[in-house]
Amino acid sequence: MASLRALAVALLMGATVLAQQATQLRADASSGQAYGVGRTPTAEEIKAWDISIGPTGEELPQGKGTVREGALLYRSKGCAGCHGANAVDGKAPILKSKAPPNADVWARGRILPLRAPHATTVWDYINRGMPLNREGTLTPDEVYSLTAYLLFINDVIKEDDVLDATTLPKVKMPIGTDYASLPDWKPKTPRLKGYLAEVAPKQKQQ
Repeated sequence: MASLRALAVALLMGATVLAQQATQLRADASSGQAYGVGRTPTAEEIKAWDISIGPTGEELPQGKGTVREGALLYRSKGCAGCHGANAVDGKAPILKSKAPPNADVWARGRILPLRAPHATTVWDYINRGMPLNREGTLTPDEVYSLTAYLLFINDVIKEDDVLDATTLPKVKMPIGTDYASLPDWKPKTPRLKGYLAEVAPKQKQQ
Protein backbone atom coordinates (compact mmCIF):
# COMPACT_ATOMS: atom_id res chain seq x y z
CA MET A 1 0.00 0.00 0.00
CA ALA A 2 2.84 2.34 0.92
CA SER A 3 4.51 1.65 -2.41
CA LEU A 4 1.34 2.63 -4.26
CA ARG A 5 1.14 5.90 -2.34
CA ALA A 6 4.79 6.59 -3.14
CA LEU A 7 4.15 5.90 -6.81
CA ALA A 8 1.16 8.23 -6.82
CA VAL A 9 3.19 10.99 -5.20
CA ALA A 10 6.02 10.52 -7.73
CA LEU A 11 3.59 10.71 -10.66
CA LEU A 12 1.97 13.82 -9.22
CA MET A 13 5.33 15.50 -8.75
CA GLY A 14 6.41 14.57 -12.28
CA ALA A 15 3.21 15.98 -13.74
CA THR A 16 3.70 19.19 -11.77
CA VAL A 17 7.25 19.61 -13.08
CA LEU A 18 6.14 19.00 -16.68
CA ALA A 19 3.32 21.51 -16.29
CA GLN A 20 5.75 24.10 -14.96
CA GLN A 21 8.14 23.47 -17.83
CA ALA A 22 5.34 23.80 -20.39
CA THR A 23 4.25 27.08 -18.81
CA GLN A 24 7.80 28.39 -18.95
CA LEU A 25 8.20 27.36 -22.58
CA ARG A 26 4.99 29.17 -23.53
CA ALA A 27 6.20 32.24 -21.67
CA ASP A 28 9.56 32.10 -23.43
CA ALA A 29 7.86 31.73 -26.80
CA SER A 30 5.53 34.69 -26.21
CA SER A 31 8.43 36.87 -25.13
CA GLY A 32 10.55 35.90 -28.12
CA GLN A 33 13.09 33.90 -26.13
CA ALA A 34 14.60 30.71 -27.54
CA TYR A 35 13.67 27.25 -26.29
CA GLY A 36 17.29 26.35 -25.71
CA VAL A 37 17.09 23.43 -28.14
CA GLY A 38 19.31 23.14 -31.20
CA ARG A 39 21.16 25.98 -32.89
CA THR A 40 20.88 28.36 -35.79
CA PRO A 41 22.17 26.72 -39.00
CA THR A 42 25.15 28.31 -40.68
CA ALA A 43 24.95 29.91 -44.10
CA GLU A 44 27.00 27.01 -45.51
CA GLU A 45 24.57 24.44 -44.08
CA ILE A 46 21.55 26.24 -45.50
CA LYS A 47 23.25 26.44 -48.90
CA ALA A 48 23.97 22.70 -48.82
CA TRP A 49 20.31 21.90 -48.11
CA ASP A 50 18.90 24.41 -50.58
CA ILE A 51 19.29 22.29 -53.70
CA SER A 52 15.91 22.70 -55.44
CA ILE A 53 16.13 23.72 -59.09
CA GLY A 54 13.21 25.64 -60.57
CA PRO A 55 12.03 25.81 -64.22
CA THR A 56 14.13 28.90 -65.00
CA GLY A 57 17.31 27.17 -63.83
CA GLU A 58 18.55 30.24 -61.96
CA GLU A 59 19.71 27.97 -59.12
CA LEU A 60 21.80 25.74 -61.39
CA PRO A 61 25.51 25.56 -60.56
CA GLN A 62 28.35 26.22 -62.95
CA GLY A 63 29.42 23.27 -65.06
CA LYS A 64 28.58 21.51 -68.31
CA GLY A 65 28.06 18.07 -69.73
CA THR A 66 27.77 16.21 -73.03
CA VAL A 67 25.95 13.14 -74.26
CA ARG A 68 29.23 11.26 -74.78
CA GLU A 69 30.35 11.92 -71.20
CA GLY A 70 26.91 10.97 -69.92
CA ALA A 71 27.02 7.62 -71.73
CA LEU A 72 30.31 6.78 -70.03
CA LEU A 73 29.04 7.90 -66.62
CA TYR A 74 25.86 5.87 -67.06
CA ARG A 75 28.03 2.77 -66.87
CA SER A 76 30.80 3.87 -64.53
CA LYS A 77 28.38 5.22 -61.88
CA GLY A 78 26.32 2.03 -61.81
CA CYS A 79 23.19 3.37 -63.52
CA ALA A 80 23.17 0.42 -65.90
CA GLY A 81 23.15 -2.01 -62.98
CA CYS A 82 19.67 -0.88 -61.97
CA HIS A 83 18.13 0.56 -65.14
CA GLY A 84 19.75 -1.82 -67.62
CA ALA A 85 22.57 -1.40 -70.12
CA ASN A 86 20.16 0.05 -72.66
CA ALA A 87 18.00 1.87 -70.08
CA VAL A 88 15.07 -0.45 -70.79
CA ASP A 89 15.99 -3.85 -69.38
CA GLY A 90 16.76 -3.30 -65.70
CA LYS A 91 14.89 -3.90 -62.47
CA ALA A 92 14.50 -0.19 -61.83
CA PRO A 93 12.11 1.98 -63.90
CA ILE A 94 13.08 2.24 -67.55
CA LEU A 95 14.66 5.50 -68.70
CA LYS A 96 14.10 5.17 -72.43
CA SER A 97 10.78 4.82 -74.18
CA LYS A 98 10.16 1.69 -76.20
CA ALA A 99 7.57 3.49 -78.32
CA PRO A 100 8.50 5.22 -81.61
CA PRO A 101 9.54 8.89 -81.33
CA ASN A 102 6.47 10.04 -83.25
CA ALA A 103 4.08 8.43 -80.76
CA ASP A 104 2.05 10.62 -78.44
CA VAL A 105 4.11 11.52 -75.38
CA TRP A 106 1.53 9.93 -73.06
CA ALA A 107 1.81 6.68 -75.03
CA ARG A 108 5.60 6.55 -74.67
CA GLY A 109 5.53 5.46 -71.04
CA ARG A 110 6.18 7.00 -67.65
CA ILE A 111 9.67 8.22 -68.55
CA LEU A 112 11.17 11.12 -66.61
CA PRO A 113 13.09 12.64 -69.56
CA LEU A 114 9.82 12.69 -71.54
CA ARG A 115 7.10 13.57 -69.06
CA ALA A 116 9.04 16.09 -67.00
CA PRO A 117 7.60 19.54 -67.70
CA HIS A 118 11.05 21.12 -67.66
CA ALA A 119 14.55 19.84 -68.43
CA THR A 120 15.68 21.30 -65.13
CA THR A 121 13.40 18.81 -63.39
CA VAL A 122 15.46 15.95 -64.81
CA TRP A 123 18.68 17.59 -63.58
CA ASP A 124 17.17 18.22 -60.15
CA TYR A 125 16.02 14.63 -59.70
CA ILE A 126 19.35 13.11 -60.71
CA ASN A 127 21.22 15.54 -58.49
CA ARG A 128 19.19 14.85 -55.36
CA GLY A 129 18.20 11.21 -55.85
CA MET A 130 20.96 9.34 -57.67
CA PRO A 131 22.86 7.06 -57.51
CA LEU A 132 20.84 4.90 -55.15
CA ASN A 133 22.36 4.89 -51.65
CA ARG A 134 24.97 7.41 -52.80
CA GLU A 135 22.69 10.37 -53.37
CA GLY A 136 24.38 13.74 -53.60
CA THR A 137 27.79 12.38 -54.63
CA LEU A 138 27.62 13.42 -58.28
CA THR A 139 29.42 16.59 -59.35
CA PRO A 140 27.53 19.26 -61.34
CA ASP A 141 29.40 18.25 -64.50
CA GLU A 142 28.34 14.64 -64.01
CA VAL A 143 24.72 15.59 -63.49
CA TYR A 144 24.73 17.75 -66.63
CA SER A 145 26.25 14.87 -68.60
CA LEU A 146 23.79 12.25 -67.35
CA THR A 147 20.90 14.60 -68.01
CA ALA A 148 22.20 15.13 -71.55
CA TYR A 149 22.49 11.39 -72.11
CA LEU A 150 18.95 10.64 -70.94
CA LEU A 151 17.48 13.45 -73.00
CA PHE A 152 19.42 12.29 -76.06
CA ILE A 153 18.36 8.64 -75.94
CA ASN A 154 14.76 9.87 -75.81
CA ASP A 155 15.24 12.13 -78.86
CA VAL A 156 14.86 15.35 -76.89
CA ILE A 157 18.27 16.86 -77.74
CA LYS A 158 20.94 16.23 -80.36
CA GLU A 159 24.06 14.17 -79.77
CA ASP A 160 26.40 17.16 -80.01
CA ASP A 161 24.39 19.42 -77.69
CA VAL A 162 26.18 20.69 -74.59
CA LEU A 163 24.13 21.31 -71.45
CA ASP A 164 24.98 23.94 -68.87
CA ALA A 165 23.18 26.49 -66.70
CA THR A 166 22.28 28.52 -69.79
CA THR A 167 21.29 25.86 -72.32
CA LEU A 168 19.51 23.38 -70.04
CA PRO A 169 16.52 25.60 -69.15
CA LYS A 170 16.02 26.30 -72.87
CA VAL A 171 15.51 22.64 -73.80
CA LYS A 172 12.01 22.16 -75.17
CA MET A 173 10.47 19.11 -73.50
CA PRO A 174 8.23 16.71 -75.49
CA ILE A 175 5.31 17.09 -73.11
CA GLY A 176 5.06 20.80 -73.86
CA THR A 177 2.03 22.11 -71.98
CA ASP A 178 0.15 18.81 -72.21
CA TYR A 179 0.37 18.15 -68.49
CA ALA A 180 -1.82 15.58 -66.80
CA SER A 181 -5.18 17.04 -65.82
CA LEU A 182 -6.22 16.84 -62.19
CA PRO A 183 -8.65 13.95 -61.70
CA ASP A 184 -11.96 14.28 -59.93
CA TRP A 185 -11.41 13.32 -56.33
CA LYS A 186 -13.74 12.50 -53.48
CA PRO A 187 -12.94 11.96 -49.80
CA LYS A 188 -11.72 8.44 -48.94
CA THR A 189 -10.67 7.77 -52.53
CA PRO A 190 -7.49 5.68 -51.95
CA ARG A 191 -5.84 5.85 -55.37
CA LEU A 192 -5.96 7.75 -58.63
CA LYS A 193 -8.20 6.16 -61.21
CA GLY A 194 -6.37 3.44 -63.11
CA TYR A 195 -3.46 3.31 -60.66
CA LEU A 196 -3.96 -0.30 -59.58
CA ALA A 197 -4.57 -1.45 -63.13
CA GLU A 198 -1.19 -0.05 -64.15
CA VAL A 199 0.89 -0.89 -61.07
CA ALA A 200 -0.48 -4.24 -59.88
CA PRO A 201 0.80 -6.30 -62.86
CA LYS A 202 4.31 -4.91 -62.36
CA GLN A 203 4.22 -5.77 -58.67
CA LYS A 204 3.21 -9.35 -59.46
CA GLN A 205 6.09 -9.68 -61.91
CA GLN A 206 8.55 -8.57 -59.22
